[in-house]
Amino acid sequence: MATVEFDVWDWGHCLDRVVDGTPVQLVRPSDTERPTWVAYENTGYLGTVHAQGDTCGTWHVQTVHEDHVRLEDAVRALRRPPTWPQDRHRARHWARACLNDPRLLIIDIQTTGVHNAWALQIGLTDRHGTALVDELVHPHAEVEAAAVALHGISAARTTTSPAFSMLLPELTGFMAGRRCLSYNAAFDRGVLERELWRHYKKDHRQVQAWLQKCTWEDAMRPYAAWKGLWSTRHRTYRYQPLGGVYEAVANCRRLLSTMQHISH
Repeated sequence: MATVEFDVWDWGHCLDRVVDGTPVQLVRPSDTERPTWVAYENTGYLGTVHAQGDTCGTWHVQTVHEDHVRLEDAVRALRRPPTWPQDRHRARHWARACLNDPRLLIIDIQTTGVHNAWALQIGLTDRHGTALVDELVHPHAEVEAAAVALHGISAARTTTSPAFSMLLPELTGFMAGRRCLSYNAAFDRGVLERELWRHYKKDHRQVQAWLQKCTWEDAMRPYAAWKGLWSTRHRTYRYQPLGGVYEAVANCRRLLSTMQHISH
């Protein structure tokens, strides 16, 4: 169970916090001793937050009836722009359209590193969460220690696994004509493009012809808009981690569950 990050009873009646680079003043009303603070930004009223350390250990945002584990996220919820209801509606409509599309394919790739990485594990599921591809990939490249620390896939685990080129016919069969959904699609698509570049020996036309066999959707920005935690520093909705584990098919199913949550 989450706990409120400070002993709020020691906070006093007035304090300052900086959230995303912008100062926020929190004032406890004089007519209460409860752990309740009114938030102001640039003397403008944002709203009221309640610490719920004795119940569920969250910050309750009064105006929108939401609970957040961190005070900073409660403030971000109070900062939402007036367009947030419409932005959230668009995210919901988009998620429903994806889930209702029989062409939907969910993809996740675990890699040898973060930059210029090669595929190490590829997972594909359909819109029902059924695994279509669940394969370790021999990368023919070094696997960075930082990557192993995340997903636990060392080079030794892939010595008998197929290379990407061996999996390409199967991937082509599943992905051609499909609506491919990923979390941070630019990253996963970039890994595939790098692998194709190697497979087709830097033949740009063949690489692009393969990539154009399917369309790509990225759930990262719609999910951020649906959550609606506004960053004043970047003037956009704050990135939300998908959570889960570093395992390809499990991540596909985690994304599917998140899409179902957004669509309701």
